[in-house]
Amino acid sequence: MKRVLTAAVLVPVVLLLVFKAPIWLFIPIVGLFVVLGLREYSSIVEAAGLKPFRWLSYILGILPVLVLFCGVIPLMMFPSKQVSADTPYESDLLPIWVAVCMLAPVVFGAMLVFRKDLQGGLASVSSAVLGILYVAMPLSLLIDLRANPFQRFLVVFVLFSVWAGDIAAYYVGKNFGRHKLAPIVSPNKTWEGAIASTIASVIVAGLVFYFQNQITGLFSGAHGMWRDNFKNPPISSIPWVDVIVLGTLTNVAAQFGDLFESALKRGAGVKDSGTLLPGHGGLLDRIDALLFAIPTVVFYASCWNYLIS
Repeated sequence: MKRVLTAAVLVPVVLLLVFKAPIWLFIPIVGLFVVLGLREYSSIVEAAGLKPFRWLSYILGILPVLVLFCGVIPLMMFPSKQVSADTPYESDLLPIWVAVCMLAPVVFGAMLVFRKDLQGGLASVSSAVLGILYVAMPLSLLIDLRANPFQRFLVVFVLFSVWAGDIAAYYVGKNFGRHKLAPIVSPNKTWEGAIASTIASVIVAGLVFYFQNQITGLFSGAHGMWRDNFKNPPISSIPWVDVIVLGTLTNVAAQFGDLFESALKRGAGVKDSGTLLPGHGGLLDRIDALLFAIPTVVFYASCWNYLIS
């Protein structure tokens, strides 16, 4: 019952934030999720017997989000101000993340030098870098999708696709599942549930793309950070075969994201990543599939320049 009640409250809140939150509010909310996700990830690392770089992970993980937020401060102070083409924060997050990824091993490695106990140092640095790539970067990429009028409906796509896949996998696997998918990592998951999950995601992909104009019309407050002449063309003309491929890839990535987090927890000897959400466990337990699905969608979306004539 707690699980159902928590979902009944969270889903409308998440959709309200996605559709109606202005970009200056959406950015810090994503930043909060980044910190909470890294906090739970660090707890798993600690349970595995390693010493995480907690606060340093929070700082590096939220740094790209802070850079963007500093960019929208002028819009908060001067709402009527027009953003020019050469505004620094107009570019997407990927260049910022390239810099963070290059600096992360250096920063964590430098901090290791000052530790008194160097045992497990290599594993600690490696797990810290992984946390940045695994938790912080995928969540922050939602900001790019949300702020781009040509791609913001993809936030709805990835959410609905993952949710539909989870629901289908649960009910089909519970009632018809016979063949175990990954018995060591997650004994309850079955191939029947995985196949049903993929089918559900592809169906949702088709519906979201078919109604993309109506979905885009539900958004508000997603403008002001990017101008209307985008480097990415409208994606209404994307072939249906690519819609099916994207739906399939997103679902497969989401399922592996779920299994990956389960593998991390099982290796660390913990059941849940936290206790933040009653009946669901921690935040990571709810967004683990999204952490693999979001980069997949962003990467595929970046290829549409070549897919559309």
